[in-house]
Amino acid sequence: MSYQVLARKWRPKRFADLVGQEHVVRALSNALKEARLHHAYLLTGTRGVGKTTIARILAKSLNCETGTTADPCGECSACRQIDSGRFVDLLEIDAASNTGIDNIREVLENAQYAPTMGRFKVYIIDEVHMLSKSAFNAMLKTLEEPPAHVKFILATTDPQKVPVTVLSRCLQFSLRNMTPQQVSSHLAHMLEVEQIAYEPAALALLGRAAAGSMRDAQSLLDQAIAYGLGEVKEDGVRAMLGAVDRRYLFTLLQALSVADGAALMAEADNLAERGISFDSALTELAVLLQQLALAQTVPAALAADEPERDTLFALADAIAPQDVQLYYQIAIHGRKDLALAPDEHAGFNMTLLRMLAFHPVNAPAEAAAPPRPAAAPQARPGAVASAAAPVERGMSPAARALQAAGLASQTQAKSAPRAASEENAPAAEPEPEPAPRPQPPAAQLRPALAPTPAPEPAAEAVAPRQSAVVAVPQAVPAVEADAEEDDERDEDEIDDMPWQADDGEAIPDYAQAPPLDDEPVNYQFDGDWQALVVDLGGKLGAARMLAHNAVLKGWSQQRLELAVPESFRHMSGRDYQDKLKAALCERFGHGVELTVTVEELGMETPAMVDARQRQEQLAIARECMKNDPVVQQMVREMGATLIIETIQPVQE
Repeated sequence: MSYQVLARKWRPKRFADLVGQEHVVRALSNALKEARLHHAYLLTGTRGVGKTTIARILAKSLNCETGTTADPCGECSACRQIDSGRFVDLLEIDAASNTGIDNIREVLENAQYAPTMGRFKVYIIDEVHMLSKSAFNAMLKTLEEPPAHVKFILATTDPQKVPVTVLSRCLQFSLRNMTPQQVSSHLAHMLEVEQIAYEPAALALLGRAAAGSMRDAQSLLDQAIAYGLGEVKEDGVRAMLGAVDRRYLFTLLQALSVADGAALMAEADNLAERGISFDSALTELAVLLQQLALAQTVPAALAADEPERDTLFALADAIAPQDVQLYYQIAIHGRKDLALAPDEHAGFNMTLLRMLAFHPVNAPAEAAAPPRPAAAPQARPGAVASAAAPVERGMSPAARALQAAGLASQTQAKSAPRAASEENAPAAEPEPEPAPRPQPPAAQLRPALAPTPAPEPAAEAVAPRQSAVVAVPQAVPAVEADAEEDDERDEDEIDDMPWQADDGEAIPDYAQAPPLDDEPVNYQFDGDWQALVVDLGGKLGAARMLAHNAVLKGWSQQRLELAVPESFRHMSGRDYQDKLKAALCERFGHGVELTVTVEELGMETPAMVDARQRQEQLAIARECMKNDPVVQQMVREMGATLIIETIQPVQE
């Protein structure tokens, strides 16, 4: 008998044999037990998670000669023929190769005939999203109200391409990707039944390489058995997959834990000599760091049968938890940057050097750092400590790594030094408090999203600020480093202030202007409609949209004539006019006649003026951010990118 591949030999024949799809199995089993059967099912999920397998098991459950059951016998004629693909009342259609309306029309014409042998005629349409639009339209009516003896089971890997009219006619089940642990456990069961020797670490590699697909895992297992001459060994699987031997990664992390730069670079060169893919090396390094973080924070979550459990716990004790988090972040960003590096070897080395550069303060790499300028310590004690020891008191390792990658926000960079300095400053040497810096007048404040260029600092404070920038690139202006101990204006206080124009006058906010108290009874209107809208403020109520989108055509103390554009015709109704008229009468102190017409006058409404002024202020804020010296320094020296479109005004 010819050899049958594992993926076909081990295809589940019952719901109980399925792995990782318990939510689907439970729903279908209960529906079969209670005879609550739908006429159409849609199974979605990536390749190799069991869509077609579940469809065939469901077809057996519907046509088993023992009756409709969640546990088909597998021995009757119908079950055996379905397993072998010879059951006449089970039609499997590949929609990828039968996409046209003619193919679907043939299916629909045959659906009206009763089944030949079974209880139900079952149509399994695989990759249903490949059908044409006309084919979908042709099957809609039959899919919604098929004959009682017909069941449709649709399967797709891309449900977004299935029309909603089809989705609404089906019961949809989303199949999940299987975890590496589920895959490796099932592969171990298969090998034990097949009586093939294996190593658990090899199956763990196959489980990760399968990326959630059991069929892919079984195909890789077939390949591994052939590669290992009937055995599944870790070394053979690594060689077959091109994966990195984790022993090399353990050596890398051990060298990193003691800041041994020479050993770190030597091990990187060894990986290059072995022809290891550096992209795979960084991927495996990230996986290993994730396991270290798990061992440090939730030790019980680490699998008890993990082959390298002892080594993982030993490394977890040798590396600080915050450093593990930092190294993981650097590893995943280093993998992304490999395509931009001169070559993969250089990119991998730079990733390791970046990890080494952010090693704790007692590392040799810190001792070998360039000396700070001599003039810095005499200028300002508070700034000296911040500049000369950025590692101890500047910010956490994770924040420093994110800043080096150009990812830390200004708020994070500004808040980190204050928190770190308060927490880590030595108790025996408190820092002297500098004199408070005068606060700028309110009219000169700008929105928090666009900081204005800092004023020119005093001559004696220039040196420490320059040394701080040279030592560790900061994502905040240099003057903010000096203001760590000062009484800074609270950010919420700035956000609560109105937007300011260049001349210092607040831009009016028609939508949120507070109502006036103690207004004069006999109000003298001067023709300024925008000012009147501001005065009315919250008293407009439901008429606010009409007032904001209207222009004044003519006026007197007893009569106002307004016009709204065609797009706001619905605002010119009597209800809105009456509400606006009531607010005007209350403001004027006497009766006012109001007329509203629909026409284009070529004038700006209060809403248009407000929108224009906000856009102008936003443009000023974005230009200010673009020209900020610290932002320019980050772009120039660190390769950062300022995404202008993300700068938005702060809404109250």
